[in-house]
Amino acid sequence: MPEVGIQRHGLVGVVEMRRPPHNHLGDGVVGELAAAFEDLDADPDCRAILLCAEGRSFCAGADFSGRRPEAANFAGGRDDYGAPAHGRVDDVGAGSLYHEALRLFAIGTPVIAAVHGAAIGGGLGLTLVADLRVTCREARWSVNFSRLGFHPGFALTYTLPELVGIRHARRLFYTGCRIDGAEAAAIGLADECVPQDEVRSRALELAEEIASSAPLAVRAIKATLGGDRLDRLRRATDHELAEQVRLLGTDDAREGIAAYAERRTPKFAAR
Repeated sequence: MPEVGIQRHGLVGVVEMRRPPHNHLGDGVVGELAAAFEDLDADPDCRAILLCAEGRSFCAGADFSGRRPEAANFAGGRDDYGAPAHGRVDDVGAGSLYHEALRLFAIGTPVIAAVHGAAIGGGLGLTLVADLRVTCREARWSVNFSRLGFHPGFALTYTLPELVGIRHARRLFYTGCRIDGAEAAAIGLADECVPQDEVRSRALELAEEIASSAPLAVRAIKATLGGDRLDRLRRATDHELAEQVRLLGTDDAREGIAAYAERRTPKFAAR
């Protein structure tokens, strides 16, 4: 059964993740999202894309529950995301999460994300593919990589400070704290915070509003605002991947991932 569904709502393409309850990344789901985005991006009758998810979470990132991956598994050729140990996106095969994520960022059609539940780690990174984000107070947002003992990915070290500023980005990265949707909107991580049962409908309203504008002008504006952003995202992702490979070889990463799987507080030793 496809893990990504596509529907049309007038001039809006609706892309829905279907890996409930938490819509974890991996197993090609980012590639499916990229393919769906590209199909809609090539359709002149699609003028905006709504990204949403079924289940309790929007996207809870990678699934580390019940797993204690060894560094050798990560550095021996391919990691749990499908990324190679070389540390460059150019070396990543078509099945890699990092390669597929860059395809998402390359889309010329405006994207609106309906974030009704948790957006954690790479799941938060996925929300930043969108041009606009609608959320609710119940949603939880976190870049929890430091609590797992390794480095952020998904170009988050570029996209997060770009959006919320370096001050808020430092706090979120260093502490791995969770914030609710109201705080996410207050710091600029989300654009609107509405009641939970209105998240998708409000996001669709925004998408329809964008779709009513001149499509060639909107695409040109998005391209102008983006500038050389895709090149910057690629460079950020190259660096992130190299740092993930390095740090996943540490005892701290093994402890952080084990603690997450066992639902306990990690005890880091700086080695």
